[in-house]
Amino acid sequence: MVFEDRRDAGRRLAKELEAYRGTDALVLAVPRGGVVVGYEVAEALDLPLDVVVPRKLGAPGEPELAIGAVAPWADGEAIVDPSAVRYLGVTESYIRRETEAQLAEIDRRLREYRGTTDPPDVAGKTVIVVDDGIATGYTIQAAIKTLRRLDPARLVLAVPVAAPEAANYLSNLVDEFHALETPTPFLAVGHWYVQFEQTTDEEVTELLQRRRVRR
Repeated sequence: MVFEDRRDAGRRLAKELEAYRGTDALVLAVPRGGVVVGYEVAEALDLPLDVVVPRKLGAPGEPELAIGAVAPWADGEAIVDPSAVRYLGVTESYIRRETEAQLAEIDRRLREYRGTTDPPDVAGKTVIVVDDGIATGYTIQAAIKTLRRLDPARLVLAVPVAAPEAANYLSNLVDEFHALETPTPFLAVGHWYVQFEQTTDEEVTELLQRRRVRR
């Protein structure tokens, strides 16, 4: 399966989540690209849309190589890959600096997207976490961990495509897991989309506002 774009992926994913139509569920999308997918899910199922903003911790000199991740509302606690840290010789001081930098970016995005850094009210509700795909799973793991602290009744993870190894691991951390495709070899999230252009902050803000108006 190849998705035309994130909107197409979101519409297909919504069909998988039809059971949540008309419930108290809340869609929390992962910016930036995940918000496009999440918007289509929330729109199709008439659910509210908000965001959770995890950030990966990049390796020294290689910011795209993840050595862990951090998310908001977790008192600055990061998830770190110990094997990657040992192999790359990453110091504790570097991890602290990188965590602080990513937390600052998380705060910036939360303020821009939502106008506040306060967490959404998810206590006792079903939360559906949506992204455009999962490769290593570190950022999603950080998001799941921080959302558990907010005491949702049920935590659902739903993505169009995921690496099999990450899918197997993450499915044990949530109450329900949906991935339309878990291809082997996985290659990269963008490989499974015909169009996979970068989503901007402005697009994220516009989609969140549009969904609030329609609700």
